[in-house]
Amino acid sequence: MELRQLEYFVAVCEELHFTRAADKLGISQPNLSLQIKALEEEVGMPLFDRIGKRIAVTDAGSVLLKQARGIFQNLQNAKLEIGELRHHQGGTLGVGVLPSELDFRLTPMFIDFRNRYPNVRLKIVSAVDVADLVLSTEIDIGISLKPLYDNRLVVRSLPREEYGVVVSAEHELAGRESVSLTELNGLPIIMYPKGFWGRELVEQYCRKHGFNLDIVVETTSNPSLFRFVRENMGVTIQTPTLVEAIGDPKLRFLPIHDDPPYREMSIIYRADKYLGHAAQAFIHLAEERLKS
Repeated sequence: MELRQLEYFVAVCEELHFTRAADKLGISQPNLSLQIKALEEEVGMPLFDRIGKRIAVTDAGSVLLKQARGIFQNLQNAKLEIGELRHHQGGTLGVGVLPSELDFRLTPMFIDFRNRYPNVRLKIVSAVDVADLVLSTEIDIGISLKPLYDNRLVVRSLPREEYGVVVSAEHELAGRESVSLTELNGLPIIMYPKGFWGRELVEQYCRKHGFNLDIVVETTSNPSLFRFVRENMGVTIQTPTLVEAIGDPKLRFLPIHDDPPYREMSIIYRADKYLGHAAQAFIHLAEERLKS
Protein backbone atom coordinates (compact mmCIF):
# COMPACT_ATOMS: atom_id res chain seq x y z
CA MET A 1 0.00 0.00 0.00
CA GLU A 2 1.56 3.28 -1.11
CA LEU A 3 1.04 6.76 0.31
CA ARG A 4 0.12 7.97 -3.19
CA GLN A 5 -2.71 5.42 -3.32
CA LEU A 6 -3.97 6.58 0.07
CA GLU A 7 -3.87 10.18 -1.13
CA TYR A 8 -5.95 9.20 -4.16
CA PHE A 9 -8.36 7.25 -1.96
CA VAL A 10 -8.90 10.21 0.44
CA ALA A 11 -9.54 12.53 -2.52
CA VAL A 12 -12.26 10.22 -3.86
CA CYS A 13 -13.83 10.01 -0.38
CA GLU A 14 -13.93 13.80 -0.14
CA GLU A 15 -15.34 14.37 -3.62
CA LEU A 16 -17.47 11.18 -3.92
CA HIS A 17 -16.85 11.51 -7.64
CA PHE A 18 -13.98 9.97 -9.60
CA THR A 19 -13.76 12.65 -12.28
CA ARG A 20 -13.74 15.55 -9.80
CA ALA A 21 -11.19 13.75 -7.63
CA ALA A 22 -8.96 13.15 -10.68
CA ASP A 23 -9.16 16.85 -11.61
CA LYS A 24 -8.29 17.80 -8.03
CA LEU A 25 -5.27 15.49 -8.07
CA GLY A 26 -4.17 16.46 -11.58
CA ILE A 27 -4.28 12.91 -12.96
CA SER A 28 -6.48 11.11 -15.48
CA GLN A 29 -9.70 9.49 -14.35
CA PRO A 30 -8.75 6.02 -15.76
CA ASN A 31 -5.45 6.14 -13.85
CA LEU A 32 -7.27 7.06 -10.64
CA SER A 33 -9.75 4.19 -11.13
CA LEU A 34 -6.88 1.72 -11.63
CA GLN A 35 -5.16 2.89 -8.42
CA ILE A 36 -8.37 2.55 -6.39
CA LYS A 37 -8.98 -0.91 -7.89
CA ALA A 38 -5.44 -1.98 -6.92
CA LEU A 39 -6.05 -0.68 -3.39
CA GLU A 40 -9.31 -2.64 -3.14
CA GLU A 41 -7.55 -5.80 -4.31
CA GLU A 42 -4.89 -5.31 -1.65
CA VAL A 43 -7.34 -4.87 1.22
CA GLY A 44 -9.57 -7.62 -0.15
CA MET A 45 -12.82 -5.65 0.14
CA PRO A 46 -14.59 -2.95 -1.89
CA LEU A 47 -13.94 0.56 -0.63
CA PHE A 48 -16.76 2.18 -2.59
CA ASP A 49 -20.27 1.17 -3.60
CA ARG A 50 -20.96 2.12 -7.23
CA ILE A 51 -24.60 3.15 -7.52
CA GLY A 52 -25.13 4.19 -11.11
CA LYS A 53 -23.09 7.36 -11.56
CA ARG A 54 -22.89 7.91 -7.80
CA ILE A 55 -20.51 6.34 -5.30
CA ALA A 56 -20.63 5.83 -1.54
CA VAL A 57 -17.94 4.85 0.94
CA THR A 58 -18.33 1.30 2.29
CA ASP A 59 -17.74 0.27 5.91
CA ALA A 60 -14.27 -0.95 4.93
CA GLY A 61 -13.68 2.36 3.17
CA SER A 62 -14.67 4.30 6.32
CA VAL A 63 -12.15 2.33 8.39
CA LEU A 64 -9.38 2.96 5.84
CA LEU A 65 -10.30 6.66 5.57
CA LYS A 66 -10.00 7.15 9.34
CA GLN A 67 -6.60 5.45 9.44
CA ALA A 68 -5.36 7.22 6.30
CA ARG A 69 -6.16 10.62 7.75
CA GLY A 70 -4.28 9.61 10.90
CA ILE A 71 -1.26 8.63 8.81
CA PHE A 72 -1.25 11.95 6.96
CA GLN A 73 -1.66 13.87 10.23
CA ASN A 74 1.32 12.01 11.72
CA LEU A 75 3.40 12.82 8.66
CA GLN A 76 2.46 16.48 8.96
CA ASN A 77 3.39 16.42 12.65
CA ALA A 78 6.81 14.98 11.76
CA LYS A 79 7.39 17.68 9.15
CA LEU A 80 6.41 20.41 11.63
CA GLU A 81 8.65 19.05 14.38
CA ILE A 82 11.62 18.70 12.02
CA GLY A 83 10.93 22.14 10.57
CA GLU A 84 10.98 23.65 14.04
CA LEU A 85 14.40 22.12 14.66
CA ARG A 86 15.61 23.60 11.39
CA HIS A 87 14.20 27.09 11.89
CA HIS A 88 14.80 27.45 15.63
CA GLN A 89 11.28 28.24 16.81
CA GLY A 90 10.17 29.74 13.52
CA GLY A 91 7.27 28.59 11.36
CA THR A 92 3.63 29.63 11.31
CA LEU A 93 1.07 29.56 14.12
CA GLY A 94 -2.63 29.76 13.23
CA VAL A 95 -5.00 30.94 15.97
CA GLY A 96 -8.78 31.28 15.69
CA VAL A 97 -10.78 33.61 17.93
CA LEU A 98 -14.34 34.87 18.22
CA PRO A 99 -14.93 38.13 16.29
CA SER A 100 -16.12 39.92 19.43
CA GLU A 101 -12.82 39.23 21.21
CA LEU A 102 -10.29 40.30 18.61
CA ASP A 103 -10.63 44.07 18.29
CA PHE A 104 -9.92 45.11 21.87
CA ARG A 105 -9.29 42.22 24.23
CA LEU A 106 -6.98 39.80 22.40
CA THR A 107 -4.97 41.95 20.01
CA PRO A 108 -2.65 43.22 22.80
CA MET A 109 -1.93 39.60 23.71
CA PHE A 110 -1.04 38.77 20.10
CA ILE A 111 1.27 41.81 19.97
CA ASP A 112 3.01 40.61 23.14
CA PHE A 113 3.46 37.14 21.64
CA ARG A 114 4.97 38.60 18.46
CA ASN A 115 7.42 40.61 20.50
CA ARG A 116 8.51 37.45 22.29
CA TYR A 117 8.63 35.27 19.15
CA PRO A 118 9.45 37.56 16.19
CA ASN A 119 10.41 34.58 13.98
CA VAL A 120 6.93 33.05 14.17
CA ARG A 121 4.52 34.04 11.42
CA LEU A 122 1.18 34.61 13.13
CA LYS A 123 -2.07 33.85 11.30
CA ILE A 124 -5.12 35.16 13.18
CA VAL A 125 -8.58 34.05 12.02
CA SER A 126 -11.74 35.72 13.30
CA ALA A 127 -14.65 33.26 13.05
CA VAL A 128 -17.77 32.00 14.80
CA ASP A 129 -17.06 28.30 14.13
CA VAL A 130 -13.61 28.16 15.77
CA ALA A 131 -13.89 24.49 16.82
CA ASP A 132 -14.64 23.45 13.23
CA LEU A 133 -11.52 25.27 12.03
CA VAL A 134 -9.42 23.46 14.64
CA LEU A 135 -10.87 20.09 13.67
CA SER A 136 -10.21 20.73 9.97
CA THR A 137 -6.61 21.77 10.90
CA GLU A 138 -7.08 25.15 9.21
CA ILE A 139 -5.79 26.64 12.47
CA ASP A 140 -3.61 25.21 15.24
CA ILE A 141 -5.24 26.69 18.33
CA GLY A 142 -8.66 28.16 19.05
CA ILE A 143 -9.88 30.54 21.75
CA SER A 144 -13.63 30.14 21.84
CA LEU A 145 -16.65 29.10 23.84
CA LYS A 146 -16.28 25.64 25.34
CA PRO A 147 -17.28 23.25 22.54
CA LEU A 148 -19.40 20.11 22.79
CA TYR A 149 -17.40 17.04 23.78
CA ASP A 150 -15.26 15.66 20.96
CA ASN A 151 -12.50 13.14 21.68
CA ARG A 152 -10.41 14.71 18.92
CA LEU A 153 -10.09 17.95 20.89
CA VAL A 154 -8.09 18.99 23.93
CA VAL A 155 -10.11 21.60 25.84
CA ARG A 156 -8.38 23.80 28.44
CA SER A 157 -11.06 25.68 30.35
CA LEU A 158 -10.86 29.38 31.16
CA PRO A 159 -12.79 31.16 33.96
CA ARG A 160 -16.54 31.61 33.67
CA GLU A 161 -17.60 35.14 32.69
CA GLU A 162 -20.96 36.71 33.49
CA TYR A 163 -22.58 39.18 31.11
CA GLY A 164 -23.79 42.60 32.19
CA VAL A 165 -25.40 45.66 30.64
CA VAL A 166 -23.25 48.36 29.03
CA VAL A 167 -24.75 51.84 28.87
CA SER A 168 -23.64 55.36 28.03
CA ALA A 169 -22.56 57.59 30.92
CA GLU A 170 -25.57 59.73 29.96
CA HIS A 171 -28.09 56.84 30.14
CA GLU A 172 -30.76 56.91 32.86
CA LEU A 173 -29.37 53.64 34.27
CA ALA A 174 -25.75 54.86 34.40
CA GLY A 175 -25.88 55.65 38.12
CA ARG A 176 -27.11 52.21 39.15
CA GLU A 177 -24.94 49.56 40.82
CA SER A 178 -26.65 46.70 39.00
CA VAL A 179 -29.78 45.84 37.02
CA SER A 180 -32.26 43.01 36.71
CA LEU A 181 -32.31 40.94 33.53
CA THR A 182 -36.00 41.77 33.05
CA GLU A 183 -35.16 45.49 32.94
CA LEU A 184 -33.80 44.85 29.45
CA ASN A 185 -37.37 44.26 28.30
CA GLY A 186 -38.31 47.22 26.10
CA LEU A 187 -34.87 48.87 26.04
CA PRO A 188 -33.34 49.55 22.61
CA ILE A 189 -30.49 47.06 22.20
CA ILE A 190 -27.31 47.26 20.08
CA MET A 191 -26.14 43.72 19.36
CA TYR A 192 -24.33 41.33 17.04
CA PRO A 193 -26.28 39.69 14.20
CA LYS A 194 -28.02 36.35 14.61
CA GLY A 195 -25.59 33.44 14.55
CA PHE A 196 -23.05 35.12 16.84
CA TRP A 197 -22.57 33.18 20.08
CA GLY A 198 -23.02 36.18 22.37
CA ARG A 199 -26.28 37.18 20.73
CA GLU A 200 -27.71 33.64 20.81
CA LEU A 201 -26.74 33.12 24.45
CA VAL A 202 -28.25 36.36 25.73
CA GLU A 203 -31.46 35.90 23.73
CA GLN A 204 -31.83 32.40 25.15
CA TYR A 205 -31.73 33.78 28.70
CA CYS A 206 -34.22 36.53 27.90
CA ARG A 207 -36.69 34.09 26.34
CA LYS A 208 -36.42 31.99 29.51
CA HIS A 209 -37.60 35.09 31.41
CA GLY A 210 -40.53 35.61 29.03
CA PHE A 211 -39.42 38.40 26.70
CA ASN A 212 -37.45 39.07 23.51
CA LEU A 213 -34.81 41.74 23.04
CA ASP A 214 -35.74 44.87 21.08
CA ILE A 215 -32.66 44.98 18.85
CA VAL A 216 -32.54 48.29 16.98
CA VAL A 217 -29.01 48.01 15.52
CA GLU A 218 -27.07 44.91 14.47
CA THR A 219 -23.35 45.15 13.75
CA THR A 220 -20.45 42.70 13.49
CA SER A 221 -17.95 45.40 14.51
CA ASN A 222 -17.16 46.02 18.17
CA PRO A 223 -15.93 49.60 17.57
CA SER A 224 -19.20 50.33 15.78
CA LEU A 225 -21.29 48.63 18.47
CA PHE A 226 -19.75 50.55 21.34
CA ARG A 227 -19.90 53.81 19.38
CA PHE A 228 -23.70 53.46 19.17
CA VAL A 229 -23.85 52.78 22.92
CA ARG A 230 -21.54 55.71 23.73
CA GLU A 231 -23.86 57.99 21.72
CA ASN A 232 -26.74 56.75 23.92
CA MET A 233 -28.67 55.17 21.03
CA GLY A 234 -29.17 51.94 22.95
CA VAL A 235 -27.52 49.54 25.39
CA THR A 236 -25.66 46.30 24.85
CA ILE A 237 -24.99 43.13 26.84
CA GLN A 238 -21.31 42.16 27.11
CA THR A 239 -18.69 40.72 29.46
CA PRO A 240 -16.81 42.96 31.91
CA THR A 241 -13.41 41.90 30.51
CA LEU A 242 -14.31 43.29 27.10
CA VAL A 243 -15.50 46.60 28.54
CA GLU A 244 -12.34 46.85 30.66
CA ALA A 245 -10.21 46.24 27.57
CA ILE A 246 -11.92 49.14 25.80
CA GLY A 247 -11.33 51.48 28.74
CA ASP A 248 -13.82 54.11 27.59
CA PRO A 249 -14.80 56.54 30.41
CA LYS A 250 -18.08 57.25 28.59
CA LEU A 251 -19.27 53.66 29.06
CA ARG A 252 -20.70 52.11 32.22
CA PHE A 253 -20.82 48.36 32.98
CA LEU A 254 -23.74 47.26 35.17
CA PRO A 255 -23.76 43.68 36.51
CA ILE A 256 -26.99 41.69 36.18
CA HIS A 257 -27.85 40.63 39.73
CA ASP A 258 -30.48 37.96 38.95
CA ASP A 259 -29.66 34.99 36.70
CA PRO A 260 -27.03 36.72 34.52
CA PRO A 261 -26.12 35.03 31.23
CA TYR A 262 -22.63 33.55 31.43
CA ARG A 263 -20.14 31.93 29.12
CA GLU A 264 -17.33 29.41 29.52
CA MET A 265 -14.37 30.14 27.27
CA SER A 266 -11.63 27.64 26.49
CA ILE A 267 -8.40 27.10 24.59
CA ILE A 268 -8.78 24.20 22.16
CA TYR A 269 -6.53 22.22 19.84
CA ARG A 270 -6.47 18.80 18.22
CA ALA A 271 -5.32 15.95 20.47
CA ASP A 272 -3.34 14.36 17.62
CA LYS A 273 -1.65 17.52 16.35
CA TYR A 274 1.97 18.30 17.13
CA LEU A 275 2.35 21.63 18.92
CA GLY A 276 5.83 23.11 18.79
CA HIS A 277 7.58 25.29 21.34
CA ALA A 278 6.00 28.51 20.07
CA ALA A 279 2.48 27.04 20.10
CA GLN A 280 2.92 25.76 23.64
CA ALA A 281 4.31 29.14 24.68
CA PHE A 282 1.26 30.83 23.18
CA ILE A 283 -1.07 28.55 25.14
CA HIS A 284 0.80 29.38 28.34
CA LEU A 285 0.60 33.12 27.59
CA ALA A 286 -3.12 32.91 26.76
CA GLU A 287 -3.90 31.04 29.98
CA GLU A 288 -1.85 33.53 31.97
CA ARG A 289 -3.64 36.54 30.43
CA LEU A 290 -7.17 35.15 30.23
CA LYS A 291 -7.22 33.61 33.70
CA SER A 292 -6.04 36.78 35.42
